[in-house]
Amino acid sequence: MNYGRWLENLMAMDDATWARHASPWSVWTRVPVLPLLALVVWSRQWLGWWCLVPLALLVLWTIINPRAFPPPATTDTWASKATFGERVWLNRKAIPIPAHHARFAHILSALSGIGLIPMVYGLWVYEPYAAGLGVAIVLIGKLWFLDRMVWLYDDMRGDSPDYAAWLR
Repeated sequence: MNYGRWLENLMAMDDATWARHASPWSVWTRVPVLPLLALVVWSRQWLGWWCLVPLALLVLWTIINPRAFPPPATTDTWASKATFGERVWLNRKAIPIPAHHARFAHILSALSGIGLIPMVYGLWVYEPYAAGLGVAIVLIGKLWFLDRMVWLYDDMRGDSPDYAAWLR
């Protein structure tokens, strides 16, 4: 099963939602979700079960975020192209992408996954350096992945009229 496609279906990402998610506001307001999630998990020590309240709010924000902002007036921005690249990445079975893009996307996804190890460990045992290092690795991997998605979109937008139409 394609994990990215599964998440897209779970979040009900249709064309209208993707158009709204191309807003830089949508992209940049998602970046702090992971550090905030780490803070919420850390807070279980002093909030107890009440930490589930901010956790639920973060999950809700993650679901609402792609729909929270209007489509941008222009999509010729790094953030918009990053979301377009993600769409191209998710559509790679229908329209194949160059091997170097796929290889690098897998490497960066693995880097982010590796960052989860010290993050989870640090949050489990209340080790701030491990948790912080893990969050940093995951965020660096994700932002680098998004940067590669911009490059992927720029390389692929001529391969599909749909891809080209996203840029305005």
